[in-house]
Amino acid sequence: MELIFEKSVPNRRGFQVPESDVPGKAQIPDKYKRSADSQLPEITELDCIRHYTHLSQRNFSIDTNFYPLGSCTMKYNPKFTEVAARLPGFANLHPLLPQLQLEGGLTQGALQVLYDMDQFLCAMTGMDHFTMQPLAGAHGELTGVMMIAAYHKAKGNKKKYMIVPDSAHGTNPASAAIAGYEIISIPTNKDGVWDLPKLKEKLTPEVAAVMLTCPDTLGIFNPEIDKITKIVHQVDGLMYYDGANLNAILGRCRPGDLGFDVMHVNLHKTFTTPHGGGGPGAGPVGVKKELAKFLPVSRVVKRQDGTLTLDYDYPDSIGYIASFYGNFALILRAYAYILMIGKEGLLETSNHAVLNANYIKERLKKYYVLPYDRICMHECVFSASKQTERGVHAIDIAKYLIDQGIHPPTVYFPLVVKEAVMIEPTETESKKTLDKFIDVMIEIDELSQKTPQIFKDLPKTTPITRPDEVKAARDLDTNYFLKTKI
Repeated sequence: MELIFEKSVPNRRGFQVPESDVPGKAQIPDKYKRSADSQLPEITELDCIRHYTHLSQRNFSIDTNFYPLGSCTMKYNPKFTEVAARLPGFANLHPLLPQLQLEGGLTQGALQVLYDMDQFLCAMTGMDHFTMQPLAGAHGELTGVMMIAAYHKAKGNKKKYMIVPDSAHGTNPASAAIAGYEIISIPTNKDGVWDLPKLKEKLTPEVAAVMLTCPDTLGIFNPEIDKITKIVHQVDGLMYYDGANLNAILGRCRPGDLGFDVMHVNLHKTFTTPHGGGGPGAGPVGVKKELAKFLPVSRVVKRQDGTLTLDYDYPDSIGYIASFYGNFALILRAYAYILMIGKEGLLETSNHAVLNANYIKERLKKYYVLPYDRICMHECVFSASKQTERGVHAIDIAKYLIDQGIHPPTVYFPLVVKEAVMIEPTETESKKTLDKFIDVMIEIDELSQKTPQIFKDLPKTTPITRPDEVKAARDLDTNYFLKTKI
């Protein structure tokens, strides 16, 4: 497929600027004019539309393919929530509109969404207050760790360390390090959960907090979570809940009731908002009342007359995380989803997610090594070590699945499993879809025994087959013009 620059023809154009009707402003300012050095492609509107449409058709998407992607839940996005996000009363708001003036209070509906989402998430998680500002799950993590640091500073605590499991999402130690903490990693035991004696050994008064995913990235719920939270609180440490796996326990138990003090929620993982793509995300952060005064400003509050406004008067706040609620449309989608399926629907979400994962685990454990053969939650982790002995690695399995129209599961994570294949089917997938995926995985095992060499040339259905990923990371070249001029 040609780059759009390669389709360029001199003096071809796909638009016309209308004549200016503003007196004295007929000329386009120079800074907005195309110059010889700008090197923009010159194409017609039709060529432009066809180019980007064809480009989009080369992508996997949740609307076109099964996404059993572990760790980073890829849920179907109901079209109803997309309609809600495009309602003019929401979509056309400007962040500088006054909160309490204008006919009918144009911003009151948007503030009501933010206010209600705070209440909804508190009810579902057991936290006391939430902020909607963080623009992604990792951004929420950093926000949470910053509040943990502010909490200890206010108390005069001398805290130096943050404890994470060896199976943690990579953002956990990254967020803690950015906030100035040193990282202590605790190993996974033979049962797939934290080694509690090792945790006790490392737990000192210098530990600021423990960051934990529950269930963990192996899809296993830690039955000793109450013991962990108790001993951490005994040294005046805090418990941070990584909300990546909230989909597994939604409606069943609440992190706040388990002893967690701070948490983030990935709206795309639990409440079906769009994932990734470079735009704004949403990672609301909840806290127990002891940390509420450190929440970012502004906060949506209700006045005595029942109107809503943004309040900035919190002297102990960690400050701004995002200047405006630029992720409002994501929060609105999650709000619409929660209202649509209700309390019982949210409970069924976790029921079906757990059922689907266990179905896959039981069907495939005859063919792939299952390092921790326990009832799992919303995801299960296999090892391709048996197939690797035949010359077929986890990455080869991923490439084969692409040719079958299935997005690969997460591979090589968590790091505690050799040749890891991490599968998360989500609750919206049918048994028919799961059975097709299982059949393909069984077929891969059979081919690894008969013709393992065929995997080295896969995939065959993509523009690029086997890029040198190490070279691509170390010697990244994204400059088309630089390459063509040399």
